[in-house]
Amino acid sequence: MSESGITIEFAPELHVFVAAALRNGGAVVRTDGVSSLGHAVESMGVPLTEVGELLVDGRPVRPAHVPATGESIEVRAVARPQPRTEPLRFLLDIHLGTLARRLRLLGLDAAYENPDIGDAALATRSAAEHRILLSRDRGLLRRREIFAGAYIYSHRPPEQLDDVLTRFAPPLAPWTRCTTCNGLLRSTTPDPTLARCTTCGQTYWKGAHHARLNAIVTHALTQVPQPG
Repeated sequence: MSESGITIEFAPELHVFVAAALRNGGAVVRTDGVSSLGHAVESMGVPLTEVGELLVDGRPVRPAHVPATGESIEVRAVARPQPRTEPLRFLLDIHLGTLARRLRLLGLDAAYENPDIGDAALATRSAAEHRILLSRDRGLLRRREIFAGAYIYSHRPPEQLDDVLTRFAPPLAPWTRCTTCNGLLRSTTPDPTLARCTTCGQTYWKGAHHARLNAIVTHALTQVPQPG
């Protein structure tokens, strides 16, 4: 099988995924003349979930494009905020439990698998429930069967939350979901400061931790402009 050379340039936001030799514009790489551009990009370490436009000699192409000898490729990062599907629902892997609870605090539908059910089962659930899979596992995000996915760039929960909010710009509804099970909360009477989960029955009230949680909510609302 003959080989061909292409010139490829990755957006700075994607440099975290690629080898140092590919971080400078104009790197020449070999392709086999058969594999798609999407396959080539992933083989260099970049999940397609993180790729925005793919340009060949300045014109946009699909990941299925097969690069030809001498082509100049530009790989751009996904747009922020990126176009989103509705309703916006997430699925988080075993390593993102704190992020899951913070998303739920903001009223976002965030399913979380604990204990670990394995990559295949996560991908299947993502597809079956049309959930965006959030993970720091590049291999998991390369699974073809997932509905959609997003790489979480930081290991720190505050930065992880900012990452999700700036990427998806979701409508927020703080204090409406159970942070334990993801169920919806309903106010109890006669005390409106109390709420109970309609799924697991857990009761919520303004305890000693309320100030810390309220700070998370206040910051989140500054990150995502809300309608009205």
